[in-house]
Amino acid sequence: MNTFEQYESEVRGYCRNFPAVFASAKGSWMVDTDNRRYLDFFSGAGVLSYGHNPEPMKQALIGYLLRDGITHTLDMYSVAKQKFIERFNEVILAPRGLQYKFQFPGPTGTNAVEAALKLARKVTGRSQVVGFTNAFHGMTLGSLSVTGNGFKRAGAGIPLGNASSMPFDGYLGQDVDTLDYFESMLVDNGSGLEVPAAVIVETVQAEGGVVVANADWLRRLRKITEDHGIVLIVDDIQVGCGRTGQFFSFEESGIVPDIITLSKALSGYGIPMALVLIRPSLDQWVPGEHNGTFRGHCPGFVTATVALDYWADGKLEIEVLKKGRQIQARLREMLETHGIEGRIRGRGMIQGVEFTDPLLAEQVSKACFARGLIIETAGIDGTVLKLLPALTISVEDLVHGLSIIEDSLVAVLSDTAQRA
Repeated sequence: MNTFEQYESEVRGYCRNFPAVFASAKGSWMVDTDNRRYLDFFSGAGVLSYGHNPEPMKQALIGYLLRDGITHTLDMYSVAKQKFIERFNEVILAPRGLQYKFQFPGPTGTNAVEAALKLARKVTGRSQVVGFTNAFHGMTLGSLSVTGNGFKRAGAGIPLGNASSMPFDGYLGQDVDTLDYFESMLVDNGSGLEVPAAVIVETVQAEGGVVVANADWLRRLRKITEDHGIVLIVDDIQVGCGRTGQFFSFEESGIVPDIITLSKALSGYGIPMALVLIRPSLDQWVPGEHNGTFRGHCPGFVTATVALDYWADGKLEIEVLKKGRQIQARLREMLETHGIEGRIRGRGMIQGVEFTDPLLAEQVSKACFARGLIIETAGIDGTVLKLLPALTISVEDLVHGLSIIEDSLVAVLSDTAQRA
């Protein structure tokens, strides 16, 4: 550890919660330099949806590199890019009746968000954008302006302007439709809210604590944005690519966003890759107006194309929904069995437990790591235990991980009772 502590910046975070030096990984398991195995319920914050080193993608990538396939092209044409675009249209867009133009920004999710916000401002001629309470959209300035987390926002070091925050679904209580407030602000000339260029929303606020927007709420939001000529951006960076069951997280609601941002699990292999899907009429960029040095990373195209095979027959979607129900049922059983107060929420294979005791999630996460399970917390103050196993995890490994969570929960409760 001395190398990292001596030379790496103090900004490092996850390594403080999971203090091991990892050497290899396969499927849902990671191995450290002491040859200790850890079951992974973190999946690189949702990047490794198909597990570590999935064999079909690995072999495709190795083959591509061995035949000297081109790695870097900026936005020049390549066979790898062509195959990805064609396959994405064939497997994802066409069956859903969707038509979008593809923009490849820089390699990360925040690059996609920045591009989406810039384009919305360009096509509408307006400067304001609207985000939601507890949202997280990235760490660059535009993305931070529509992020709710005060700690992250403060890191910008400057005021974050040209953005407003509205209450997310459920923020004011389960019986309050927060869109009443948003719509009232839009139609009242005395509200101080200008009609924004865009509204950006996560259908499930992952970093915000696994907060799920109701399908009716999303449909009404789509209607409001249409009525006022506002660009609707769905940030599907963490909960897209099948995390909630269907490939896009918004499919359940039936809405069609104007712009979609994707990254994280898109490449399928952990290779940095991001994509902005743009309604064709909004694709008003001038050539070169927005660019990025690593917007044409061909190894990412190669593995992303193979990853789409998982979505060609609908089987993985069924499995994700089935495993999601299994996770929810087991978590609910844990709370009831041990008399623990808390709320379980999520969709598909992103699930969270918000304990009434705000310290419990972090304590359980630490206890899980000591027992060989990597699982993170979420929410503004880390009060939610967040489950992000690989979509392809075996039932046996899933059951094993859930058992570790229960054992850890019991241990923490016992330790707390003894100290009391």
